[in-house]
Amino acid sequence: MVKFAHLADCHLGCWRQEELQKLNFQSFQKIIERCISEKVDFILLAGDLFDSAYPSIEILKDSFAEFKKVNDAKIPVYLIAGSHDFSASGKTFLDVLEKSGFCKNVENYKIQEDGKIKLIPSFHKDIAIYGYPGKKSGMEVEDLKKVYFDSINQSTIFMIHTTIKDIVGTIPMNSVEKEKLPLANYYAMGHIHQRFETELSNSKYVYPGPT
Repeated sequence: MVKFAHLADCHLGCWRQEELQKLNFQSFQKIIERCISEKVDFILLAGDLFDSAYPSIEILKDSFAEFKKVNDAKIPVYLIAGSHDFSASGKTFLDVLEKSGFCKNVENYKIQEDGKIKLIPSFHKDIAIYGYPGKKSGMEVEDLKKVYFDSINQSTIFMIHTTIKDIVGTIPMNSVEKEKLPLANYYAMGHIHQRFETELSNSKYVYPGPT
């Protein structure tokens, strides 16, 4: 059996007040400590690890120290950008984390001539992990109507940072209908700051809530 952790919306560096920023980071440290102590096979980070695409040097130093602990424990980390740590230029400090060997950004796709977006998986053993980033002002919602997988895998995880219709209900807010997403076994979602979980057939849709 595979055991993994699904995190989202850590928003490291988000608080201006020093005490709140310290508490925010300590909660992240506690989660990393638990992932290591429970010997998870891998960690999913479904967007907004940082509160900005360009966090402060202090936040980066402290974050890298935590990721080094995970790396030393030989636990792979797979992530995508969220609406806060996404950058239209495509360059963020998530790239620095990846270059350091501390994580794998699973955002990988090709835009086809017909406008559809073919997602390309990363693999953890025989598990296919697809990812599409969150964007400012919910711009990813229209994109997610065009994405597709070009292969079928026995076990599939789809990482997204967006709002699904189940959450908003009758509120007039741009959202994705989960039934229209490409078929996966587990949807590792971020963006909504509450714990939410639902199932449809053999698929599970989960927002873990913020750390």
